[in-house]
Amino acid sequence: MKIAISLLLLSCLSTPVLAQVQSLQHKEDKRRYIVYTPQSYQSQPQQAFPVVFNFHGGGMSMAEQMLYTQMNRTAERHQFIVVYPQGIKQDWNVGFGMDYLAGTDDVGFTQAILSKLKQDYRIDDKRVYATGLSRGGFFALRLAAELPQQFAAVASVGAPMPEPVVQHHQKTDKVGMLLIQGTADKVVLFEGKAASYLSAEGTFDYWRKHNGIDGAVPPARLIPAVPGDDTQVTHMAQGNGAQQVALLTVKDGGHTWPGADAFNIGLPIGKTTRAIDANEVIWEFFSRHRR
Repeated sequence: MKIAISLLLLSCLSTPVLAQVQSLQHKEDKRRYIVYTPQSYQSQPQQAFPVVFNFHGGGMSMAEQMLYTQMNRTAERHQFIVVYPQGIKQDWNVGFGMDYLAGTDDVGFTQAILSKLKQDYRIDDKRVYATGLSRGGFFALRLAAELPQQFAAVASVGAPMPEPVVQHHQKTDKVGMLLIQGTADKVVLFEGKAASYLSAEGTFDYWRKHNGIDGAVPPARLIPAVPGDDTQVTHMAQGNGAQQVALLTVKDGGHTWPGADAFNIGLPIGKTTRAIDANEVIWEFFSRHRR
């Protein structure tokens, strides 16, 4: 994807008090991440704030993920903290392309960030969430499987359930799960890929079963279209009273973040739907889940 945006550019585009690049030592590596706090964090000194981890796609940087998704704006509207971690070599360990157990310890890195956040910020540890795009979405799903005691809900964009995560998934804790996937995605296929990841619908079924949700799935709801946008979004969801599993299918949608500005990364990523704003949909979903 694009050449990583420099921290100088980052500092120009974001108020330093609100978005800060931080680092920590995890094992043999010095790892970085951006923490964005809404303005209300300073004006409400007694308030504990929810936290959303937002993981970049493969080949991207934490700054690019922040600028592409524009989740800081949503954090201002709904008063939550956003964390953008940086993967080693712009990647995340999801079990394909890297050894699941012996590869980079990104799960431990995430735990280390969370521990540091609890020391440095007023966070509501019952409202910690994870989302991500593409490789970052795959990794968010790994966190749902391995750290369900810390993440109340996860939203994956352009990334169904990785097969290696399925094979290693042993914890029984339930997690809210939102999936957003385009049917015309040529980078990560809607129908899945053998030995790599499940289909979007297979992922929906997997988490329904894991969360103890049975019975007939309610009919998918069609989201109103936007003039000039020929994509079509349907919403399918089912819950158990505490957690919900939802699938937003973007017909003719590509490998993109719904509602975001076009992002030229030199790949055939396809159309970006305007029928939904991924940030608003994700936060609305997260806000209904607590640990």
